[in-house]
Amino acid sequence: MAAAAAAFSIAQTAVVPGVGVLTDALGTTAANVTWVFSAYLVAAAILTPVIGRLGDMYGRRRLLVIALTVFAAGSVLSALASDIWLLVAARTVQGAGGGIFPLCFGIIGEAFPERRRPGAVGLIAAIAGIGAGAGLLAGGLLLDHASWRWIFWLGALMSAGAAAGSLRLPPDSASSRSPGRVDVPGALLLSAGLTAPLIALTQTSVWGWGSPRTLGLMAAGLAVLALFALFELRTADPLVDIRLLVRPIVAATNLATLLVGCCMFGAFVLVPQIAQAPRSAGYGFGLDATGTGLLLLPASLAMLITGSYAGRISGWLGRRAPLMAGFLTAAGGLALLAVDHGERVVVAVLTTVVFTGVGLGMSVVPTIIIEDVPARTTGQATGVNALVRSVGAALGSQVVAALLASSTNAGRPLPTDSAFTRAFWIAAGAAVCASCAAVLIPRDGGPQEEPRRSRLRRPP
Repeated sequence: MAAAAAAFSIAQTAVVPGVGVLTDALGTTAANVTWVFSAYLVAAAILTPVIGRLGDMYGRRRLLVIALTVFAAGSVLSALASDIWLLVAARTVQGAGGGIFPLCFGIIGEAFPERRRPGAVGLIAAIAGIGAGAGLLAGGLLLDHASWRWIFWLGALMSAGAAAGSLRLPPDSASSRSPGRVDVPGALLLSAGLTAPLIALTQTSVWGWGSPRTLGLMAAGLAVLALFALFELRTADPLVDIRLLVRPIVAATNLATLLVGCCMFGAFVLVPQIAQAPRSAGYGFGLDATGTGLLLLPASLAMLITGSYAGRISGWLGRRAPLMAGFLTAAGGLALLAVDHGERVVVAVLTTVVFTGVGLGMSVVPTIIIEDVPARTTGQATGVNALVRSVGAALGSQVVAALLASSTNAGRPLPTDSAFTRAFWIAAGAAVCASCAAVLIPRDGGPQEEPRRSRLRRPP
């Protein structure tokens, strides 16, 4: 399951350093290459709750093997693509990997002993975060020393190995399934409602935030999502149980996830740009893609370690305290980066502080949701949470990109140092708001259909 989570997370950002390479290799424009990222993000956002729900219905291990197989097929098609639009189509197929996380969380909640479940959930959640940093490093190494196609061959090998390993997971338990019909109309409404605003977000750097296309797509998407919510409330077998999402704990946790997704991905955008900017810019370190990945390595390791122990910490302090402490720690690190980001050592240390805080907070989030919802709805609940994190990441990255772009002009193609300062302050503010949202999480979970302990299948 860790290999499955890593394969999807690395694929999110591994192609980021290759915009220029893909433009030249496929004979296209930079604007067309942005669809390589947009298609992956939109497909993953749509398919994550859908696959999570299907896992609740038909068995999570079965759907995990299917999702990994589809992801591997998309990776192979991406590696073989000879045209930009074939690559975009292949990346859309890769988006099926987004369902990996809710399926993994559901399997852990069902098959792991209660005392080991928080640590396992925290590890998978931490991998979801550090995979973005690892993707930047892997993409840089492969672009510097091999070919852009090897970025996708790497994903294919990792996902194929994870799919083979998933066959050894415990069999699905019939008692944890939620029988019903596939909500096709709901899936279509959700797809349309998510596609429009996410495309608008990912294209703001081309269209502009005030463009009629941007505003129109966002408004249309929100209207369709409102219609989707009304439809799901009237459906006997909903794709997403809206009543589940408005539970105080789930709603407050999703709000915190949205906000911290903004600041986390903002850090992944800001620090690499500072590291790779030339020293002549006045703030850059002049590093290549490999050096940038090494700069982020301590932070990624810290996030992995913190995520592994987040479950124990929440067992000692309760679930709300680690969220608040983690997000406030991230806010402090981002605020200090706004004040001082002129030296490599300073940036490396403060980025480690940020990722330690994010790792602590985000690794507790899935456990909070798993413990608050019935076992038969774990997939859709954690799937929606993963979707919310993706939306937050898209929003944060585009806000940062727009802020940096606004400080450039024909005579100065690089962003100004003050633009990076403002961006770090915005990310710090998002982390503070995430901590405030964590305050809304009740201290005790709501009523469940049956005690979670009794639903766990303990191994012999």
